[in-house]
Amino acid sequence: MKTNLNGQHALVTGGGTGVGLAIAVALAEAGAAVTITGRREAPLKDVAAGHAAMGFAVADVTDADALRTAFATATEERGPVSIVIANAGVAESQPFSLLTAEQWQHTIDVNLTGVFNTFKCGLEPMLAAGRGRMIAIASVAGLRGSAYVSDYCAAKHGVVGLTRALAAELGSKGITVNAICPGYTDTPMLDRTLDNIVEKTGMSREKAAASLLKGSPTGQFVQPAEIADVVLELCADDASKRNGEAIAMPEGIAG
Repeated sequence: MKTNLNGQHALVTGGGTGVGLAIAVALAEAGAAVTITGRREAPLKDVAAGHAAMGFAVADVTDADALRTAFATATEERGPVSIVIANAGVAESQPFSLLTAEQWQHTIDVNLTGVFNTFKCGLEPMLAAGRGRMIAIASVAGLRGSAYVSDYCAAKHGVVGLTRALAAELGSKGITVNAICPGYTDTPMLDRTLDNIVEKTGMSREKAAASLLKGSPTGQFVQPAEIADVVLELCADDASKRNGEAIAMPEGIAG
C-alpha cells in the first residue's frame, strides 16, 4: 500500500544531493510538505524548484543556531515539522595512525553532533503534537568496525546508540526514532571514495568497486531510492510500533 503523508511536514538535512535528495523527493511525492537543508544554496534551490510543496533553508548541521533558524523558517512557511530525517554526513578514510584530532572532531561534529542538533530542533513540535518520526541515516559502519574509517565508525555507532536511547525515551510520547544503516551507496560520495582508492592503490576502478562490495549479500551498491523506500515505510501511520530499529541495508550485510 502506498504511503500517504498528506498533512505532514518533513525536514531533510543534506537534502540537495545523493541520499537526501532521493528521500526528499520520495516524501514530496507521498504528499508531504518538505524542507531541505544543506550548506550550499545552489543544489538546494535547484531541487526545491522542481516540487511545489518543497522549500529549502541553508544551514550547516554543526551550527545549532543556524539549524534552529532553518527549522523556524520552515515552520513559518509550511507548518510544524512532524518528520525529521537526519541525513547530512561526511566520510574520509585514512589509517588511524595518520588521523588528526582535527579530522576526528570534524567527523564527530558532522555525523554525530549534527544528528543531535537536528533531533533537538525537531523534538518540540513533535512533543506538542503527540506524534513524530525521527530517522537517522547512519551506516553499516555503525553496526560493525571497518578499517581506515575509525572516526566514521565511532560517529555512526554513536548515532545508532542515540537512536536507541531516544526510542526508549520518546516511544511513549508517540514519537518513533529509527536508524537506517546502508552499506556503500551509489552517490557522489561513493565516487569520491573510489577515486581515492584508485589514486592511493593504483588498482582499476572495477577492482576498487569489487573491494568495497566484498561481503555484500547482493554484490551491488545500495541505491538511494531503496533507502528512500525504507524512510517512507517508517513514516507511515501504521509504523508506530517500529521504534529503536537499526535497519541494515542490504539485509544481512552487518552479519
